[in-house]
Amino acid sequence: MKNIYISIGSNLGDPLKQTLQAITALNLLPSSSIIKTSSIYKTKPLGKIKQSDFLNMVILLESNLEPEILLDYIQKIEFNLGRIRKNDKWAPRTIDIDIMLLDNKIINTNRLTIPHYGLKTREFMLYPLNEINPTIKFPDGELLSKRLMYIPNNDLTIWNKSIKNI
Repeated sequence: MKNIYISIGSNLGDPLKQTLQAITALNLLPSSSIIKTSSIYKTKPLGKIKQSDFLNMVILLESNLEPEILLDYIQKIEFNLGRIRKNDKWAPRTIDIDIMLLDNKIINTNRLTIPHYGLKTREFMLYPLNEINPTIKFPDGELLSKRLMYIPNNDLTIWNKSIKNI
Protein backbone atom coordinates (compact mmCIF):
# COMPACT_ATOMS: atom_id res chain seq x y z
CA MET A 1 0.00 0.00 0.00
CA LYS A 2 1.18 3.49 -0.84
CA ASN A 3 0.66 6.52 1.41
CA ILE A 4 -0.86 9.31 -0.65
CA TYR A 5 -1.53 12.80 0.68
CA ILE A 6 -4.39 14.52 -1.12
CA SER A 7 -5.58 18.12 -0.91
CA ILE A 8 -9.29 18.95 -1.26
CA GLY A 9 -10.60 22.48 -1.79
CA SER A 10 -13.89 24.16 -2.70
CA ASN A 11 -15.35 27.67 -2.84
CA LEU A 12 -18.42 27.45 -5.11
CA GLY A 13 -21.87 26.07 -4.44
CA ASP A 14 -21.91 24.31 -1.05
CA PRO A 15 -18.18 23.85 -0.26
CA LEU A 16 -18.71 21.74 2.87
CA LYS A 17 -21.14 19.38 1.13
CA GLN A 18 -18.83 19.00 -1.88
CA THR A 19 -15.81 18.39 0.35
CA LEU A 20 -17.67 15.67 2.27
CA GLN A 21 -18.86 14.11 -1.00
CA ALA A 22 -15.26 14.08 -2.27
CA ILE A 23 -14.09 12.35 0.92
CA THR A 24 -16.83 9.74 0.58
CA ALA A 25 -15.94 9.11 -3.08
CA LEU A 26 -12.21 8.83 -2.31
CA ASN A 27 -12.93 6.37 0.48
CA LEU A 28 -14.85 4.18 -1.99
CA LEU A 29 -11.99 3.87 -4.48
CA PRO A 30 -10.87 0.29 -5.17
CA SER A 31 -7.87 -0.95 -3.19
CA SER A 32 -7.91 2.28 -1.17
CA SER A 33 -8.97 3.67 2.18
CA ILE A 34 -8.72 6.97 3.99
CA ILE A 35 -6.45 6.67 7.02
CA LYS A 36 -6.52 10.23 8.37
CA THR A 37 -8.11 13.59 7.65
CA SER A 38 -7.09 17.06 8.71
CA SER A 39 -9.48 19.64 10.01
CA ILE A 40 -11.22 21.75 7.40
CA TYR A 41 -9.56 25.15 7.03
CA LYS A 42 -10.95 28.42 5.72
CA THR A 43 -8.34 29.90 3.39
CA LYS A 44 -7.78 32.88 1.10
CA PRO A 45 -7.92 32.19 -2.65
CA LEU A 46 -4.77 32.38 -4.80
CA GLY A 47 -4.42 34.83 -7.66
CA LYS A 48 -6.08 38.16 -8.35
CA ILE A 49 -9.61 36.99 -9.18
CA LYS A 50 -12.13 38.32 -6.66
CA GLN A 51 -13.83 35.26 -5.19
CA SER A 52 -15.01 33.65 -1.96
CA ASP A 53 -12.65 32.04 0.51
CA PHE A 54 -12.01 28.31 0.15
CA LEU A 55 -12.56 25.40 2.45
CA ASN A 56 -9.45 23.21 2.27
CA MET A 57 -8.24 20.04 3.91
CA VAL A 58 -5.76 17.20 3.46
CA ILE A 59 -6.37 13.47 3.68
CA LEU A 60 -4.02 10.52 3.92
CA LEU A 61 -5.17 7.82 1.52
CA GLU A 62 -3.68 4.35 1.55
CA SER A 63 -3.94 2.80 -1.91
CA ASN A 64 -2.59 0.18 -4.28
CA LEU A 65 -3.74 2.17 -7.33
CA GLU A 66 -1.11 3.28 -9.80
CA PRO A 67 -0.67 7.08 -9.75
CA GLU A 68 -2.23 7.82 -13.16
CA ILE A 69 -5.14 5.45 -12.46
CA LEU A 70 -5.71 7.32 -9.19
CA LEU A 71 -5.60 10.60 -11.14
CA ASP A 72 -8.27 9.23 -13.52
CA TYR A 73 -10.51 8.43 -10.55
CA ILE A 74 -9.89 11.85 -8.98
CA GLN A 75 -10.76 13.67 -12.19
CA LYS A 76 -13.96 11.62 -12.48
CA ILE A 77 -14.89 12.54 -8.89
CA GLU A 78 -14.26 16.22 -9.69
CA PHE A 79 -16.40 15.99 -12.82
CA ASN A 80 -19.22 14.26 -10.91
CA LEU A 81 -19.12 17.07 -8.33
CA GLY A 82 -19.50 19.75 -11.01
CA ARG A 83 -15.88 20.74 -11.61
CA ILE A 84 -15.51 22.59 -14.89
CA ARG A 85 -11.89 22.90 -15.97
CA LYS A 86 -10.96 26.35 -17.21
CA ASN A 87 -7.75 27.85 -18.51
CA ASP A 88 -7.48 30.11 -15.46
CA LYS A 89 -5.85 27.90 -12.86
CA TRP A 90 -6.93 30.15 -9.96
CA ALA A 91 -10.61 30.40 -10.88
CA PRO A 92 -13.30 29.55 -8.33
CA ARG A 93 -14.33 25.89 -8.32
CA THR A 94 -16.86 23.49 -6.89
CA ILE A 95 -14.09 21.04 -6.02
CA ASP A 96 -10.35 20.72 -6.48
CA ILE A 97 -8.63 17.46 -5.59
CA ASP A 98 -4.84 17.30 -5.91
CA ILE A 99 -2.32 14.55 -5.24
CA MET A 100 0.32 16.27 -3.12
CA LEU A 101 2.67 13.42 -2.19
CA LEU A 102 2.90 9.71 -2.93
CA ASP A 103 5.22 7.97 -0.48
CA ASN A 104 8.63 9.49 -1.17
CA LYS A 105 8.31 9.31 -4.96
CA ILE A 106 8.99 11.94 -7.59
CA ILE A 107 6.78 11.62 -10.69
CA ASN A 108 6.86 13.91 -13.72
CA THR A 109 4.66 12.92 -16.64
CA ASN A 110 2.56 14.95 -19.07
CA ARG A 111 -0.46 14.43 -16.79
CA LEU A 112 0.97 14.23 -13.30
CA THR A 113 3.57 15.99 -11.17
CA ILE A 114 4.31 14.62 -7.70
CA PRO A 115 5.14 16.26 -5.38
CA HIS A 116 2.46 18.76 -6.40
CA TYR A 117 4.16 21.72 -8.11
CA GLY A 118 2.83 24.28 -5.58
CA LEU A 119 3.03 22.17 -2.44
CA LYS A 120 5.95 23.89 -0.74
CA THR A 121 4.50 27.40 -1.13
CA ARG A 122 0.83 26.85 -0.30
CA GLU A 123 -0.21 27.29 3.31
CA PHE A 124 -3.55 25.59 2.61
CA MET A 125 -1.65 22.40 1.75
CA LEU A 126 1.20 22.59 4.26
CA TYR A 127 -0.64 23.45 7.49
CA PRO A 128 -3.27 20.69 7.13
CA LEU A 129 -0.47 18.28 6.09
CA ASN A 130 1.37 19.22 9.29
CA GLU A 131 -1.76 18.41 11.28
CA ILE A 132 -1.81 14.88 9.83
CA ASN A 133 1.93 14.16 9.85
CA PRO A 134 4.22 16.81 11.40
CA THR A 135 7.34 14.66 10.89
CA ILE A 136 6.95 14.21 7.13
CA LYS A 137 9.99 14.64 4.94
CA PHE A 138 9.64 15.73 1.31
CA PRO A 139 11.34 13.65 -1.42
CA ASP A 140 14.16 16.23 -1.60
CA GLY A 141 14.91 15.61 2.10
CA GLU A 142 13.47 18.84 3.49
CA LEU A 143 11.37 18.46 6.63
CA LEU A 144 7.85 19.87 6.63
CA SER A 145 8.58 21.53 9.99
CA LYS A 146 11.48 23.45 8.43
CA ARG A 147 9.43 24.49 5.36
CA LEU A 148 6.67 25.85 7.61
CA MET A 149 9.13 28.33 9.15
CA TYR A 150 9.09 30.19 5.79
CA ILE A 151 5.38 29.99 4.97
CA PRO A 152 3.03 32.49 6.64
CA ASN A 153 -0.41 31.11 7.39
CA ASN A 154 -2.14 33.90 5.36
CA ASP A 155 -5.06 34.14 7.83
CA LEU A 156 -5.74 30.42 7.48
CA THR A 157 -8.14 29.33 10.24
CA ILE A 158 -9.55 26.01 11.33
CA TRP A 159 -13.16 26.05 10.21
CA ASN A 160 -14.28 22.60 11.36
CA LYS A 161 -12.59 19.76 13.24
CA SER A 162 -15.53 17.36 13.26
CA ILE A 163 -14.57 15.01 10.39
CA LYS A 164 -11.14 14.01 11.67
CA ASN A 165 -10.07 10.39 11.36
CA ILE A 166 -12.92 8.85 9.40
